Amino acid sequence: MDSLEQKICDVIDGKAEEIKAFGRDIWCHAELGYKEFRTSKKFEELMRQKGLETETGLAVTGVKSYLKGKHAGGITVALMGEMDALPIAAHPDANPETGASHCCGHNIQLAGVVGAMMALTEPEVRDALDGNVVFMAAPAEEFIEIGYRKGLMKEGKIAYGGGKCELIREGAVDDIDITVGHHTFPGVELGLYNCSSNGFVNKEITYRGRAAHAADAPYRGLDALNAANLAFHAIDMQRESFQEKDFVRCHGFISHGGDAMNVIADHVSVEYCVRAKHIPAYVDANKKVDRSFKAGAVATGCGVEIDTMAGYMPTIPNPKPDVLADVLKEMAGDKYQVTYRNAEDHISGSTDFGDISCLMPLLQFITGGCEGQLHNADLRVVDEELAYVMTAKIFALTAYNLLKNGGSAARAMLDSYQAVMTKEEYVKFMDGMNAREVLDPEPLPIV
Repeated sequence: MDSLEQKICDVIDGKAEEIKAFGRDIWCHAELGYKEFRTSKKFEELMRQKGLETETGLAVTGVKSYLKGKHAGGITVALMGEMDALPIAAHPDANPETGASHCCGHNIQLAGVVGAMMALTEPEVRDALDGNVVFMAAPAEEFIEIGYRKGLMKEGKIAYGGGKCELIREGAVDDIDITVGHHTFPGVELGLYNCSSNGFVNKEITYRGRAAHAADAPYRGLDALNAANLAFHAIDMQRESFQEKDFVRCHGFISHGGDAMNVIADHVSVEYCVRAKHIPAYVDANKKVDRSFKAGAVATGCGVEIDTMAGYMPTIPNPKPDVLADVLKEMAGDKYQVTYRNAEDHISGSTDFGDISCLMPLLQFITGGCEGQLHNADLRVVDEELAYVMTAKIFALTAYNLLKNGGSAARAMLDSYQAVMTKEEYVKFMDGMNAREVLDPEPLPIV
């Protein structure tokens, strides 16, 4: 560890209580995606207190601050944390106003970015960086509340459901060359998270039938619930056509299944997700799911509306994650164990960091400090030093090691990376995945 690395760690250690307090505050004031107004304001205030040039209102609530100003030039590294929480009101620390809780650990990400900012803004450290650093608070990583997000789309406030997808579309990452991201994993102390992950699309399906008395005259109705149930069976019949190498996952639920047990359902709503490891695979699976939902309508005579929302891209592993791997090893020392998820590994979950990885090199790391299960009301922060302070150190040290010595490590990473698509190609693909298909009811005459 050189003298500036030691200074970074010393500054963060000196600010540890402030960093922890910020993490606790966000934990106790959780907000859902595209509604993170208090969270983004708090992040913004800390950035402006350090005199950083700051942009707000990106993708509704996103915040972006520049270490050296927007036009400083050179390679720019983004340290990106997420702001949104999950609708898990049963958590004892859930926000009573929003019903949200940070069972995803995003408050830890954001505290880490804030802590890194405190160290990297030290003049001696900042001047040693041959490039720029962006501190970024991103909205809406959890793809939930589809109806609300469709409403934002109709109002023209967003085009995509995911926060980073919106940041890309708006051009908020156009001047960023490399992004560093973080995840919390209970049961892991430190980790390199450089594996692939599934991409996906989300869907909202509405069946329109005709109500009737379910016992006395069911033949006078068109059962929208039957249409939905038949569609689920049709999807099950498609599963043998999915190849194991593609990690296809199809899952969803009936969000509205009717109004009364003795009334034939005339309105049934379904929310559904289609995932796969590769873009062609989830495009293929999406078509099979669509035809299954249409089959349910055709077979029962009901109408159906299928609204598809562009989701997230598969994550592309970084071909040269050496800088982050070295930082993790240094921070682990003899105290912590480092878990490695490398390029040959794959997870079937999804993240909109995947979208970032299709356009630029992405470095992702893991810190622990929590117990319980992610996305569950039993998640707790039990080691604030590991969760908050260590996350800040790894963010800051990674940026420093990328940009020191003329940014040689950052340049080597950029030279080794091949973008999957340009921003223009990305927007065209995402726009093409946003789709709506409608089949009108076709009831047969009652004989």
